[in-house]
Amino acid sequence: MKPSLPFAPLAAFYFCYFAFFGLFSPFWGLYLESLSFSAWQISLLMSLSTLARIAAPGLWGWLADHLRRRRPIVIGTSIVSAAAFAMVGLSPVFWWMFAFLALSHFFWAAALPLVEASSAHLTRATPGRYSRIRLWGSVGFVVTSVAGGYLFDWLSIAIMPWVVTATLVLIVFAALAVPDVVPERATDSPGPIMATLRQPVVLALFACCFLMAYAHGPYYVFYSIALKNAGYARDSIGWLWAIGVMAEVAAFWFMPRLMRSASAERLMRVSLLAAVARFALLALALETAALAVLAQLLHGLTFGVHHAAAVALLHRYFAPAHQARAQGFYIIAGFGLGGSSGGLISGLLWPMGGALAVFGMSTLAALGGVILALLFLRSVKQSAAV
Repeated sequence: MKPSLPFAPLAAFYFCYFAFFGLFSPFWGLYLESLSFSAWQISLLMSLSTLARIAAPGLWGWLADHLRRRRPIVIGTSIVSAAAFAMVGLSPVFWWMFAFLALSHFFWAAALPLVEASSAHLTRATPGRYSRIRLWGSVGFVVTSVAGGYLFDWLSIAIMPWVVTATLVLIVFAALAVPDVVPERATDSPGPIMATLRQPVVLALFACCFLMAYAHGPYYVFYSIALKNAGYARDSIGWLWAIGVMAEVAAFWFMPRLMRSASAERLMRVSLLAAVARFALLALALETAALAVLAQLLHGLTFGVHHAAAVALLHRYFAPAHQARAQGFYIIAGFGLGGSSGGLISGLLWPMGGALAVFGMSTLAALGGVILALLFLRSVKQSAAV
């Protein structure tokens, strides 16, 4: 599974970037709960990372395409993100935490779409290579989610801001080694990007990404708290998160074979169907350990397959000169608008109905994505290479 040069620096970046997620997603909500914040305050603070991905990726993507440079932006924004997060642990006051988390996440959101655009460019001639590189992000998530469960049980979850800051510093060092891919100048004008964005198939793709991320919004905000309420210990919570991402690793590993045998459109439909089943299990059967594990195994489809299929379709639909902005729009539509709105609305629903209410909402959102994909995302004979 060792990535070959020049892809090793990209794999290292993904590892460090998602190592941050491996701590933040499972345990930050528990940390905020330990500070006695309300469900609404927790959902707002947890949603800042997704809210940042509404405005930030488009801005940084435009700047990268305009300057035809990505790596300096990745390095600079990673430094600011780490410095801002270091301020978070200095005070447990809600608005202090809100201000510095918002600042940190705004700059943190810059790096991923730019690195994704570079990865798609470097792997365009090698079908499936992208997935083999991207899976190292999943490995980073597994390592820190499992280690974090034991660490915070052994010491205290109060140290979490400093542990997270350390992972953001690692992202800075990883960014220093990322290849500086200069976007190719198109020999012919690719035309205005809005002409592509207005195509029905592109709008449908972004709508499906929105609904999938919306369905995952409550998961990233309240899944750990729901597990705690169902009687799971912190180490078990960490392992359940890790199981989901290990399934994601497997999905990324087998994506080259899947992309040769099925179109990206078909894989998108399968991922949305899997999301319907997954969130229905979380809504109805979280207390049953075997079904909780099954729901996490479906993460390989609902994130791994979905993401790889989306990247393949974006690379096909958008001209080379528009790739950084295309990745930015994907982040905005999905993880930004979708994830933040799902997370924020779950903060209102949680006091009313707990896991049943928030994950029931996720199930309906995924079902809407299935309908859109069936209507608009028609399979083609040969899928774009990722």
